[in-house]
Amino acid sequence: MKKMMITLVCILFVTAIFAQDKTVQELRDEASKSITKDLKDTIPKVWKVGGLFNLNFNQAALSNWSAGGDNSAISLSTLLSAHAFYLKGKHSWDNTLDIAYGFINTTSLGTRKSDDRYDLLSKYGYDIGKKWYISGLFDFRSQFSKGYAYPTNLPKQVTSDFLAPAYILLSPGLNYKPNDEFSFFISPATARWVIVKNDSLASVAAFGVDSGKNSRFEFGAFASISYNKKISPSAVYTGRLDLFSNYLHNPQNISLYWTNILAVKVTKVISMSLTLNMIYDNDIKTVKSDGSTGGPKPQIQELFGIGIAYKF
Repeated sequence: MKKMMITLVCILFVTAIFAQDKTVQELRDEASKSITKDLKDTIPKVWKVGGLFNLNFNQAALSNWSAGGDNSAISLSTLLSAHAFYLKGKHSWDNTLDIAYGFINTTSLGTRKSDDRYDLLSKYGYDIGKKWYISGLFDFRSQFSKGYAYPTNLPKQVTSDFLAPAYILLSPGLNYKPNDEFSFFISPATARWVIVKNDSLASVAAFGVDSGKNSRFEFGAFASISYNKKISPSAVYTGRLDLFSNYLHNPQNISLYWTNILAVKVTKVISMSLTLNMIYDNDIKTVKSDGSTGGPKPQIQELFGIGIAYKF
């Protein structure tokens, strides 16, 4: 009887251990199932959207300052750079929008613009292999408000305005894109429209339009190079160079539009930016210091600022 009791206790003990092991294994299986990734979560995104907003502000005030200078100076500049990239299979669609505006106010000079531009670029591509894409490109570039030249001892002169000029470009071509950093687009057949909505500027044939007309059609060759490089964890360089030759009028004169931005993150919300832009167009005349019209010259703009940055 005693042996039977011992045997029964052993059987119950082993059964309990087996049941406990089975329960633990079942719990592990359930936990494993609960943390398994949903297949929908592993589907790659076809849209990549983001951008950067910068706001730079500077102020200075002087009172009885022996070194000289204006009594006060205030400057404000803003920059919005946004993008939306689409990629699915052999299809790609890149969209970028750059908007910038800035002004400076001093006691002696009053208020003057320091920056004014917006640029919308949209480019579709179909992969044909070896990093080459059959592409179509659309670009619209203009500004928001009037710009002036300030001849010596003369009233200021209007040199630009909203949609004066504006450039619309439509270009089918080939795009070479070996990686996400570099892109080279070329087209031998590009249509470009130059728009001058300000009648006073159109009357003097500003920006190459015929006198009294508000637009001009051009047809020629176009090339564009874009480069975006993360130099360090806190510094990013973005550059773009556009070249255009008009077959219909002086094709040897190449129009150039070149932008460069170096953005450096100082802290989580404070950033430093250096912008260098250059434009050369044989149809854009300059205003001399005496108020007379001069020949075309390279237009160079340099902006340096430290301010608030928001990346999204």
